[in-house]
Amino acid sequence: MMAGSNLENVLESGQFAVTAELGPPKGTNLDAFERRATMLRDCCDAVNVTDNQTAITRLCSLAGCIKLKSLGVEPVMQMTCRDRNRIAIQSDILGALAFGIQNVLCLSGDHQSFGNHPTAKGVFDIDSIQLVGVLRKMRDEHKFMSDDAFNGEAPLYIGAAANPYADPFEFRVVRLDKKVRSGASFIQTQGVYDVDRFERFMAALCDKGLDKQVHVLAGIIPVRSARMAKYMQESVAGITVPDEIVKRMEGAADAKAEGLAIALEIIERVRKIPGVHGIHIMAVGWEDSVPTIVERAGLLPRPKVQQTVSSSGAARV
Repeated sequence: MMAGSNLENVLESGQFAVTAELGPPKGTNLDAFERRATMLRDCCDAVNVTDNQTAITRLCSLAGCIKLKSLGVEPVMQMTCRDRNRIAIQSDILGALAFGIQNVLCLSGDHQSFGNHPTAKGVFDIDSIQLVGVLRKMRDEHKFMSDDAFNGEAPLYIGAAANPYADPFEFRVVRLDKKVRSGASFIQTQGVYDVDRFERFMAALCDKGLDKQVHVLAGIIPVRSARMAKYMQESVAGITVPDEIVKRMEGAADAKAEGLAIALEIIERVRKIPGVHGIHIMAVGWEDSVPTIVERAGLLPRPKVQQTVSSSGAARV
């Protein structure tokens, strides 16, 4: 059996994890991508490479993850159901495994109407819950969805997303439970601003005992301007930004400093919520804020954890 990924080892050992997000370029020049990746290397346990986020064509997540590996950065490959059928998805997972990429985040994907090819045909051959199950079958049985076997190791650490702010609220934990039953080991949530609602979500999750079955990483999106806060409040589906935060940003003499202060306050609160096992910082375009946030939150240095047996062989927290 191969050793688990660094992210798996951190979470399964009971440490509080820190991950971040990195958007690949809209082209082939990787200079900025490499610079930002190096910046994140020592302050994060793993870094997500987004998969054509907001349905805008970019360098693929797989290529970005291979580059991260070459820079000594632990990658999390994002995989959406929007752009690929089951054949292409499983092929890309084999490609990731061949390059030592073990962490995969399973997503539905932003609808293509939001991006730069709004008339593109969405695939959605399988949904994100089914995708989790496909990866688990590849990991545990070394079989494709078709039941055909393949050779080689498949030490996948499988993640999924959750949005505590989507409606109906009562269905959020039900949907998360389906992902856990399908094989998700870690969850990264939508950005948390309304901490009270997030706390209710986590309480419902713990009531079902899911905190003992999956690791939840609370999403943190630092805001750098009042305009950004207002836009997210009014125009970004699935995110709830309280009026108080918008007013604080509008009244701030230094918007970026205030945005960092808000992010740190949210981190301090979510760390105390039962069932939260880490944070996922989404500062795409403002990656230089991440080391500052992690340091000021008292989350440095990142733990060095002894490698363990991968995936289903690892003990649960």
